[in-house]
Parts: sequence; structure tokens; C-alpha cells
Amino acid sequence: MKVAGLFAGVGGIELGLEQAGLTTSLLCEIDDRARAVLEHRFAGVRIEPDVRAITRLPRGIDLLTAGFPCQDLSQAGNTRGIFGRRSGLIRAVFQLITASRPPWILLENVPFLLRLDRGRGIAYVTRKLERLGYRWAYRIVNTQAFGIPHRRERVFLLASRTSDPASLLLTQDSLAPDAHAGPDVAHGFYWTEGTRGLGWAVDSVPTIKGGSGIGIPSPPAIWFPDGRFVTPDIRDAERLQGFPANWTRPAEAAGRPAHRWTLVGNAVSVPVARWIGRRLLGGTETKPVLRTVELSRTAPWPRAAFGGPGTRRHAVEIGAFPVSRARRHLHEFLRFDPPPLSHRAADGFQRRLLRSSLSRRTEFEDALAEYVSQRA
Repeated sequence: MKVAGLFAGVGGIELGLEQAGLTTSLLCEIDDRARAVLEHRFAGVRIEPDVRAITRLPRGIDLLTAGFPCQDLSQAGNTRGIFGRRSGLIRAVFQLITASRPPWILLENVPFLLRLDRGRGIAYVTRKLERLGYRWAYRIVNTQAFGIPHRRERVFLLASRTSDPASLLLTQDSLAPDAHAGPDVAHGFYWTEGTRGLGWAVDSVPTIKGGSGIGIPSPPAIWFPDGRFVTPDIRDAERLQGFPANWTRPAEAAGRPAHRWTLVGNAVSVPVARWIGRRLLGGTETKPVLRTVELSRTAPWPRAAFGGPGTRRHAVEIGAFPVSRARRHLHEFLRFDPPPLSHRAADGFQRRLLRSSLSRRTEFEDALAEYVSQRA
């Protein structure tokens, strides 16, 4: 299967699909730093800088992918909605779909797409697909399912003109692995929070964020049982997204090294794309056996659903873990020495936390106070 990847970023979807056996034929990415990574990692592949300048897909494309911009759809963004300046570029995707009619489509975005404006974004996407003759299915998938200590949920929508995408995307369901709670495991949190939330993650890191557009990184923090407070090395952040270490290093030729955090935070987790690619190439389609319920036009959008032209939409009772691979402890996963959380960052976080009413573990609060006093 030949793939055209729009909004490719640093190629998370395409790398995963290639690992599954698909071939990348076209990439499109406007960020020159991300494009520097693509040019190095996907040598020989045609790379376009602007999706709006592409009028048709190359002949023979089997799968069009688009991890379209989430800035207008994310809870951490400006929540302007599906027609915001950035996320509204989905309209360019549909112009290409209309012109080229690829057999398969894979879209990715944040889960808040299902809730913002009462699901106006997912309603727009599915309605457009149905009008173009595509059946569709989507589900939220958690990166932790693939043995990586990174709690990251994203919506993946698969659509097809020739097959039933629900039979590929909605048939595998596993239980979430047990969290390794206890005094001997590390915990991830966001030191940039402290008043509205912590992003608390047991034996894993919370969702890695893109940081600011001007390259100010926003890595998660990690509290180790021995009292250390650190942030991951950028190379481990890449690995927490399923990339090889130093995957984004070519970006340094086009910008500041700190920009790599933005690229990693905006990327799509490689193992999720690999799983979808293997499902696509497996060739075995089975009917969903999970519980479904017809979805009314006024009902909230669920975490998983399917539909198509001329058919009723159905919600599906399925979890975010299509597989459940053994997960390594966070402290065992990290390969590179993590830099300590600065005194300024730790002190600011502690001050915000003390002013808040957020629940937190006493041991964590005590360890943080000790850490701040030692580094004063």
C-alpha cells in the first residue's frame, strides 16, 4: 500500500506504517524544522510544504493520512473549534479527498475533538466522509497499550470506500495493564500545572506536550522514589513516542535545539500507527463482536463509533487498549541521564500547588518541599 501523509510532522504515522510494511510516496509539512527531519529520515520521498498547494494526490495512493492540526481543538489550546485558523485546514484535506478519492483514509487528533462544541468537529468530519461515499470508524487509543510508559490518548479515524473499517479498528480490545503503584516506582506530572491539575501519571509520564511555538519546551517532570525531581532527556522523549533516540536531531540544522520538544510533543505515537498498518495489511476482516448501540443525532459522541453513507451510526463499547503489552517501569525505560528540575521551576510549581485545593499524596508534597529547600 502506498501512503500520502499530510501534516506529517516528523513522520510518526508514516514511520509506524512503514514498520508495518506500507510505503511512503508523498509527505506534506509546512514547518521547516519538521521538514528537515522528514528529508533526512524519508530520503527520496517527495515532500511538499503546503497542503493548500496540492490539487491532486499522485496516482496509485492507497492510503491518505492526516494528523491535522489540533491547536483549535485541544483543551490546552484556544478551543476555537474545527473551523479555527489551524484546525480548519481539514477542509484542504477534504478537497484532496474529493479530487482523488483514495481507497483508505486515516485521520488523527485529540480526544477533545469529540466533546468541543458538542462534537461539532467529529460531526463535520464524519458527515463529509459519508457524503463522499466512505464508511468510517474511530476509537480512542492509548500509547500505553504498546508497552511504553507514556499515557497518551488520541482519536484515530479510519475510513474506506472499499471495505469495512470497523472490522479492522474495532475488533481488538484488551484490559489496561495494572498500574505499578507503590513506593518503588516513579511518577510523572506537569510542573507547569499546580492550580488546575497535575497531569499525574503512575509509573509513566503524562501526555508529552508540544510546548510553545517559539521553542520554549514544556517537558513533563518525573518524581523518583529517591527524592529526585527531573525532566526526561529529549532522546527519551522521542523513545516515549516510539521513535528511535535522536530521530528529531536533523531539526537542529533549521532551528534551536529546544524546538525538538515541540516536534516530539506534536508527533503521533509510532506504535499506534504500526498497529493500524498491520491491521490494514492483515487482510482479515471480522465483524465487530463488541456491544453496540445506535447513536442518535443528538447524543454525545462516544469514545468509539462507526457509520457510513445510508447507514445508522453506532456507538461501540470498546476501550483504549487494542492490545496490552507488558510495560516496562518508567525508571527502567529511561536510557539517558535526565536533567534535574530547576529550582525556579520546582519552587513555582510548589507555590501554585500550595494555593490550590488539588488532592495530592503527602509523600509527594513532602518530597517536593525537601527538594526545593535543598536547591535553594
